[in-house]
Amino acid sequence: MASKPGILTEWPWKPLGSYKHVVLAPWAMHSIYCFIGSRKSERDYAYFLIFPFLLLRMLHDQIWISLSRYRTAKRNNRIVDKAIEFDQVDRERNWDDQIVFNGLIFYIVRMLIPPSYSNLRFWRSDGVILTILVHMGPVEFLYYWFHRALHHHYLYSRYHSHHHSSVVTEPITSVIHPFAEHIVYFLLFAIPLVTTMVLKNASIASFVGYIIYVDFMNNMGHCNFEFIPMWLFTVFPPLKFLMYTPSYHSLHHTQFRTNYSLFMPIYDYIYGTIDRSSDSVYEKSLKRSGEEEEESADDVDVVHLTHLTTPESIYHLRIGFASLASKPHRYTYTLSQWYLQLLWPFTASCSVLVSWIYGRTFVSESNTLDKLKLQTWVVPRYIVQYNLPWRREAINSLIEEAILEADAKGVKVISLGLLNQGEELNRNGEIYLERQPNKLKIKVVDGSSLAAAVVVNSLPKTTAHVLLRGTVTANKVANAVASSLCQMGIKVATICKDDYEKLKLRIPVEAQHNLVLSTSYAAHKTVTMVTIL
Repeated sequence: MASKPGILTEWPWKPLGSYKHVVLAPWAMHSIYCFIGSRKSERDYAYFLIFPFLLLRMLHDQIWISLSRYRTAKRNNRIVDKAIEFDQVDRERNWDDQIVFNGLIFYIVRMLIPPSYSNLRFWRSDGVILTILVHMGPVEFLYYWFHRALHHHYLYSRYHSHHHSSVVTEPITSVIHPFAEHIVYFLLFAIPLVTTMVLKNASIASFVGYIIYVDFMNNMGHCNFEFIPMWLFTVFPPLKFLMYTPSYHSLHHTQFRTNYSLFMPIYDYIYGTIDRSSDSVYEKSLKRSGEEEEESADDVDVVHLTHLTTPESIYHLRIGFASLASKPHRYTYTLSQWYLQLLWPFTASCSVLVSWIYGRTFVSESNTLDKLKLQTWVVPRYIVQYNLPWRREAINSLIEEAILEADAKGVKVISLGLLNQGEELNRNGEIYLERQPNKLKIKVVDGSSLAAAVVVNSLPKTTAHVLLRGTVTANKVANAVASSLCQMGIKVATICKDDYEKLKLRIPVEAQHNLVLSTSYAAHKTVTMVTIL
């Protein structure tokens, strides 16, 4: 939201929430009905293809979202070395509003124009060339000056500041604007389309190609990683005036008063608003690979090693659907998520690809908590695979490789999540310590270790004696608490001989003398009782 929201800030269908797409339903159904009910020679392909084209645009944007978040998590060629805040993710969840808006206008215009204009040929070379020229001239020129006007304090505070709330950009940041701005943007981008329609050299290829070009350049320019190769500008030097790069536009979001151009920096060069550091930031971002990327990976303090659960769980990753990643997994199976059932063939194929392509763990997300840098790594395996005895060794190998990789990168702690820890699978992680005796510098912990740490650190510092009660030996937390306290020199007592014998086997030899069997602890003045349920 802008700092001082102006008129036409909110989208008209905001009250509909996640059901906003129903505004397109009557038009989509009518186009399908007309297409099926018409003779082949009378079918209006342009009208029928509007809805599939809108779906294609959504898929295109989602691919950019997933790619960007994956690359940003890995820190490859990162431009701004900051993580995306959660409030930004929430603010940018309505990225498909502009597609709904465009779809409505496409349908309405189609209903208003004469039939002679709607039955377009698939390809016309003169129309494609004219579209390119009109974009390079009027569209880029008008956008440049409109963008500069948006940075005037009056318009900036009421509209454009909403877009600039995202200093660290990602692809969908490109379409996060107030409704009023999108009206102007649509009018600008409609200039080449209207021009070719009036001159009667429009085609389906020029329409679809131009809109895909705008979406592609918008998404590409708002990535927080640089990937445009330098050899492109070496082979064809004038290209630097005709195509911007992610680092070029990133400077606009960090410096605010430079690099106003849409996709072609030529107007920044003409009017003197080019940021002088554009070339250096571009080169520096490209060089942030190889050895430098390895060094940046060394900055990670904690890694959480999780795994997939069901095929649908790929959508719950941060690189998947934000609307699902922010909710519990059980939310997938509610009636409001009916569309996931329609995506089942796509989901199944993606699941196979994930398991096949990723033969090792991959980075899902990176976060910073105060000065602590954390990453989430994912083992590309599902619950059904964890439950197969003959798959355990292969899964253990993946987990061990992840631990060794994290250790080599200087990570201090790696936590094993969910099924990556287990008595049958790897004895709660102990198997990896036995395979790498005295070699691992990293601390391998699981959920029980973290819970035990909470219990141990909550005890008073003056604690000298602890009485352990409850379900002791059958509880991993109890075992970890007893072992930690004994190694700290604190006397740990248990009143059950069976518990005492089993706990003794899990405590290092040098600390076993601190474990005692006692039926009465009344002789001690200060006893702290810890009950494990």
